[in-house]
Amino acid sequence: MSSIDAKNLQHIGFILIPGFALMSYASASEPLRAANLLAGREINRLSTFSPDGASALSSGGVPVPAAPLPGRGSGLGTVFVCAGGSPRDWHYPAVLACLRQLAREGVRIGGISGGPYLLAAAGLLADRDFTIHWEHAPALLESFPALSPRQARFVVDGNRITCGGGIAPLDMMHALISERMGPDFARRVSDWYLHTEVGEPTAPQRGSLAERYGVHHPGLLSVLEKMEETIEMPLDRTAMARIAGVTPRHLDRLFAAHLGSTFLDQYRRIRLQHARRLLEQSPLSISEIAVATGFSSGAHFSRAFRNLYGMAPSETRRA
Repeated sequence: MSSIDAKNLQHIGFILIPGFALMSYASASEPLRAANLLAGREINRLSTFSPDGASALSSGGVPVPAAPLPGRGSGLGTVFVCAGGSPRDWHYPAVLACLRQLAREGVRIGGISGGPYLLAAAGLLADRDFTIHWEHAPALLESFPALSPRQARFVVDGNRITCGGGIAPLDMMHALISERMGPDFARRVSDWYLHTEVGEPTAPQRGSLAERYGVHHPGLLSVLEKMEETIEMPLDRTAMARIAGVTPRHLDRLFAAHLGSTFLDQYRRIRLQHARRLLEQSPLSISEIAVATGFSSGAHFSRAFRNLYGMAPSETRRA
């Protein structure tokens, strides 16, 4: 490899929170290494950090060597926080302080998968356009109600970069490398990883409603979408029938024919699935989760939850 061109060298850091998803980290870091190889010189210098300076364990138990958190004058141009697992476990005041200091120094700050939650906790996403992995969105919305993440694969808003995780960082890095080195070079990097279909930033993180529920009736899909949007304040059957453009009885027939379920059972299942994510990821109490998912009381919520999952909400949280 030829000598380093200091003017073109970018120093990029990754802060790995224990339990991070190895796929998300690799999807973000490996394109940068490939860019070095294809450029024939070091255009990206990568550094990895962890909260305690020791090797960071991924969700699968794979250790990644890491250094202590960067201090003042680190020379970093961009830092990504990569987090996975449960936001309830992300109590790292030193990481938040580090991110604030880097932001004051003009470092571009990014979050991958659950990483944007830590950016929000550090106060770095106020009045910003951003995204987060859909699994962590409910916990973020409950913890930071003033923020509103987009359901996008990645979002670049000035000196804030956020990404949904998984393989979405491949798309994000294609865009960032294209911005810096040009689209032809970015295409060569993506081809290196057989990444032939580069996703747009605004592409959805999840399969469509039709794919997830296995239905294609437009009226029923509009009701299912509204169910997912009104978890805290459920609408009644008559209001939903108006949305579908059918009578309440015909709506019942649609649920029976296409989903093998009733309107109420499906709505309750969607709310309880959301509740389960909050139990696993958020610090909210069980009574607060009951309110957040539209149940009239904690007792009503606990009965419905046990009927669906076979265990009490408290047992789920302990597990």
